[in-house]
Amino acid sequence: MKFRIISLPAFKAASSGVDKNFDFSPSGVLGKFNDYFSIIKPSDRDSFLPRDFLYFDEENQGLIWIFALSEDIDSGGNEVIDFDGGFYLTYAYKDGDDDIRTKLYNEALKYIEESEVFELDIRPNHYSMGHIITPPEIIEAQGWAQMEAFIPIKLKDN
Repeated sequence: MKFRIISLPAFKAASSGVDKNFDFSPSGVLGKFNDYFSIIKPSDRDSFLPRDFLYFDEENQGLIWIFALSEDIDSGGNEVIDFDGGFYLTYAYKDGDDDIRTKLYNEALKYIEESEVFELDIRPNHYSMGHIITPPEIIEAQGWAQMEAFIPIKLKDN
């Protein structure tokens, strides 16, 4: 597997807060957060990169969904957090395919472990994340979405 290495900038983000129930239903924490950011139509300037990321907060044992804010995007009353940014190793797979997700994740970890350049950079509020990269119109037409996974890395101190 070939992996991409990218850099995400630091940014302010609206946060769903920790959801230990993993509740994406319309009345759940994550479902309500999805409703909040799904109606936002970023300006052309802000619409070319992913703005939402979902991750598991290891300290609080729950899912957190964040949405990158800009000066013209309101937090909708959600908590606003500072996202550190940094380097990420990324790869994509068909959302919902847990077998391939696990396989690729393990390959990525092995790649990082064997790298002479990179090491994991997991720390509070800096975990592996995911983002659906398929436009809604394509999801509707083909019946499935592609997920991009982001694993935080940093340069090794040599």
